[in-house]
Amino acid sequence: MVKVFTTGGTIDKVYFDARSEYEVGEPQIVGILAEAGCAAPVRIETVFRKDSLDLTDEDRAALAARVAADPAERVLITHGTDTMVLTARRLQQAAAGKTIVLVGSLSPARFKASDAAFNIGYAMAAAQLLPPGVYIAMNGRIFDPAHVAKNRAANRFEATEE
Repeated sequence: MVKVFTTGGTIDKVYFDARSEYEVGEPQIVGILAEAGCAAPVRIETVFRKDSLDLTDEDRAALAARVAADPAERVLITHGTDTMVLTARRLQQAAAGKTIVLVGSLSPARFKASDAAFNIGYAMAAAQLLPPGVYIAMNGRIFDPAHVAKNRAANRFEATEE
């Protein structure tokens, strides 16, 4: 069983063309998993519906506490890409025997040309197969939170040598 915690981010954004504004809408992972015919057992819990730039240190601490308190050993977290690395690093303290995979998208799941469905499928597989630890699954790669950064110019995540 994979426990999914949703926090919002681009993956769940709904845009309003007339004003070029957005809101974080309902978690899109429910529909994505259904459309993909995902047979893996999942439980989904919404923690936040925020842009990741609006997440605070207190939010990250609350998420870490919920992950730590949940009995699931395999965890997937949908998250905005701008502060995903910060949250992943914070979650390393809550990992204790759990496999935790963070995933997001660089364009909303509602967009036709979105990376959301691919990233979620990849992250679901990673959450079921990787050993305990905290990981970021983006762009068809698995990253260590200590050695990854979002490259805004290239619109992708890349390994770093920190």
